Amino acid sequence: MAETQTDLAIRVRGLCNRFGTHSVHEGLDLDVRRGEIMGIVGGSGTGKSVLLRTIVGLQRPAEGQITVLGVDKSRASDDEARALERRWGVMFQDGALFSALTVRENVEVPLRSVPGLPADIRRDLADLKIAMAGLKPVARGKFPSELSGGMRKRAGLARALALDPDIVFLDEPTAGLDPIGAAEFDTLIRGLSRSLGLTVFLVTHDLDTLHATCDRVAVLAERKVLVTGTMAEMLDVDHPWVRDYFHGPRARAALADAQAHSTEKT
Repeated sequence: MAETQTDLAIRVRGLCNRFGTHSVHEGLDLDVRRGEIMGIVGGSGTGKSVLLRTIVGLQRPAEGQITVLGVDKSRASDDEARALERRWGVMFQDGALFSALTVRENVEVPLRSVPGLPADIRRDLADLKIAMAGLKPVARGKFPSELSGGMRKRAGLARALALDPDIVFLDEPTAGLDPIGAAEFDTLIRGLSRSLGLTVFLVTHDLDTLHATCDRVAVLAERKVLVTGTMAEMLDVDHPWVRDYFHGPRARAALADAQAHSTEKT
């Protein structure tokens, strides 16, 4: 049965992204359901991050329609566009924090856009988001240069959660983390998605993250979304890149690890 607009958090149709004569996406279609964690994968140069940036408005497409939370972005007024932007949060690679601001001040930045929000309430909300992202209170007053890579990512996540978004966009959230830190971050994302009802748009190349967090996966290849489905369904896709990616040694190791964790939980 076809999904309706109300079922979808994000709907992309006929998207084209070009840089000069170079075409990254041509006629790309994608549906992301409300409340799901969608993993975006693909080879180098397939435009995973470009797709994320286009959906959130940092990249203007050459063609196509993008509807987010029922709002057609191409038809939205300025007020509608600003209201829509407050309904999502973005965590870029390595957190993309403001270096001259403390963690708390970084998280407060989106909250400053809320009219009439008192400073003490803003501070308390920032502290709540910092705690939700798994950081200890001592991190609140630290600057990004004083944080580990994993702590910067969590601070970036706290800022993405500042306005209680419906959607969170994550760009390579576990890149550069050690296996333990990456696994902890995967668990955090999965838990937040389930407890808050978040839709998560997750760009990653990490097979462990795909197994641990994602409800479905979208594969970018040949300038479009080649296929979407569960991790189990990816194993039946007969395409060279998909086959190599999901059947390779690292994929087998990630699957075995995921199965082991599932057995432990039962």
